[in-house]
Amino acid sequence: MSHGKQFTLYMHKVSPHGWKIVFVLAELGLTYEPKYIDTAKDEHKTAEFIKLNPNGRTPVLVDHANSDFVVWESNAMLQYIVDKYDSARTISIAPGTDEYYTQLQWLYFQGSGQGPYYGQAGWFTFYHHEKILSVIERYRNEVRRVLGVLESVLSTQKWLVGDKMTAADISFVSWNAVAIEHFVDPGFNFEREFPAAARWHSKMLSRPGIKSAWDQRLQFFAEL
Repeated sequence: MSHGKQFTLYMHKVSPHGWKIVFVLAELGLTYEPKYIDTAKDEHKTAEFIKLNPNGRTPVLVDHANSDFVVWESNAMLQYIVDKYDSARTISIAPGTDEYYTQLQWLYFQGSGQGPYYGQAGWFTFYHHEKILSVIERYRNEVRRVLGVLESVLSTQKWLVGDKMTAADISFVSWNAVAIEHFVDPGFNFEREFPAAARWHSKMLSRPGIKSAWDQRLQFFAEL
C-alpha cells in the first residue's frame, strides 16, 4: 500500500453522518486519513467527488487495503467495515445469524428513521429561510418518537442487539448528541424523559475512542 492509512474518509467537519464512521474505526483500531469536504463551497458537487459518490453527499470511504474500493452511504460503510475487519466480532454480529439481521434492522432504522427526521429538525430549526413553527414542532416530535422507540427496547436490555455494543448502537450516537443539544425544545430533559436511552447514549460517549472523536467534532463546531 502506498497510503500511510488504511482508509481515506471524505466527510464534513460537523455533520453527524461521518462521525459515526470515525467512531467505528476508532473502536476497531483502524487507521484513516480524513478529507474534510466544504459543502458551502460545493466541494461535494465537483466532478472528482461525483466519481466517488454519484449522489454527491458525504461521507465516502475508500479502502486502500482492498484495491481502493469505494463505499458510500454511511450505514453501508459501517456494515462494510465490521463485515470485513471485525473478524473477532468485537462490535458486530456474525453474518447469517438471526441477530445479524437484527443488527441490520437497527442500522436501517437509523438510516431511514433517525437520520432524516433529525436532519429535518435541524434544517427547519436553524437554516430554512422561514420559521414555520408547525413544521419545527413536527420534527421535534419525531425526535421524541425515535427516542421513544429506542427507550422501549433499552428499558429491557442494555444494547440494541444481544448482550454487547455493536455498530448498530454506535450508528445512533452522533445524531442523538446533536439533537439533544440543539433540535428539541429548551425544556427537554433526556435523562428524565428517556432514562434508559440516556444511560445507553452516555455509556457510548464515554468510551475513549468515541469521546476523543466527538471532542474533535465539538472543536470544529466551536470554530464555525
